[in-house]
Amino acid sequence: MTDRIVGALFFLLAVGYALEASRMQVGFLSDPLGPRPFPYIIAVLVGLSALWLLFKPDPEPDWPPRRFWPVLGLVLLSLVAYAYLIVPLGFIVTTTLEMTLLAVLFGARWWQGLGGALAFTLGIYLLFTQGLGVSLPAGRIFG
Repeated sequence: MTDRIVGALFFLLAVGYALEASRMQVGFLSDPLGPRPFPYIIAVLVGLSALWLLFKPDPEPDWPPRRFWPVLGLVLLSLVAYAYLIVPLGFIVTTTLEMTLLAVLFGARWWQGLGGALAFTLGIYLLFTQGLGVSLPAGRIFG
């Protein structure tokens, strides 16, 4: 039953996401394809996954043990904090902190998490800014 509940919630989320995507205004000077298809692609993929959960639920779903629930709650809270802090702190600082926290929560030592997070963050930053020409927030504290 839990798979069906999650499937129904995610299907409603996908429909709402698609409706919001239909309201998106695109600038005059965008390329022919533009950014409009990407939210629709996400909505379709989430919708298909939700339908799979609705019609092919796992007969014996395994929930994580209760001792992991605080960690999962902390992961959720950290991702919400990430969304709020990315503009004021910038992509590099916020992503490095988030990835370090996630690595530590999943068992890495803090210095291993920090090293991996910094390498990942700098690699993604260079890929997006230099390779794809996408600007990422530098942060208000850095100007």
